[in-house]
Amino acid sequence: MQALQDQRPGGSFGAAVAEVVAEAIGREQRADPVLAHTGGPAGNALLTAWTALVLLLGSVAELLTLVNIDGLMSWHVAIGALLVPPALLKTASTGWRIVRYYTGNAPYLEAGPPPMLLRLLGPLVVVSTLGLLGTGVLLVLLGPVPAHQSLLDVLGFRIDYVTFHQGFFAVWAVATGLHLLGRIVPALRITLAPGSGAAAVPGAWTRWFLLAVMAVSAVALAVLLVHVEGGWVDFHRFDFHRDH
Repeated sequence: MQALQDQRPGGSFGAAVAEVVAEAIGREQRADPVLAHTGGPAGNALLTAWTALVLLLGSVAELLTLVNIDGLMSWHVAIGALLVPPALLKTASTGWRIVRYYTGNAPYLEAGPPPMLLRLLGPLVVVSTLGLLGTGVLLVLLGPVPAHQSLLDVLGFRIDYVTFHQGFFAVWAVATGLHLLGRIVPALRITLAPGSGAAAVPGAWTRWFLLAVMAVSAVALAVLLVHVEGGWVDFHRFDFHRDH
């Protein structure tokens, strides 16, 4: 019966959705092997999950600044800067897992890949996140006047650097929202509720060191960008949702 269901149109897609849902709600979970010294796939999963939770909290705070972007411009810039190092660290940790898996490393092969739909969604999440943060940093460095200068017109719509930032935001909101639905429960499970019988995963000092470097870098970048973003505070024509 299962074979017949998989042969029906849409059967493969239905199975892919069921796989995502099962992992998203915690009904099924990958068993990440634990290795000495580094922790292996289990240590990598912990680093990725903790970094993801930092990104989640920071992203929520950043979205709240959009309620009054003119009045909270300094906060918008500062929080956006704080998100850059965590985004880079999470990209590096997931990238490491991908490389180890596709180069045939035995522990990562044993752990297996994430569900297919999340694998397809992953590149879009990475590109939109880095694009959103990267264009945000660029806007601060350019200043409000150059950032609003028209680069080209498409079907009567004026395109400038702010437009690119807005475009990345639209893609990021959808892609990251879907990614969050699929990964938030597993991330909370391995970080905040690993179970009383869970063995300690080696490599904790390395993970804490990387998180500390991430935090220091984030604060330094935030201070730097807030120092140079003064032009945006007085530029009241800036509106994150304005039409072009």
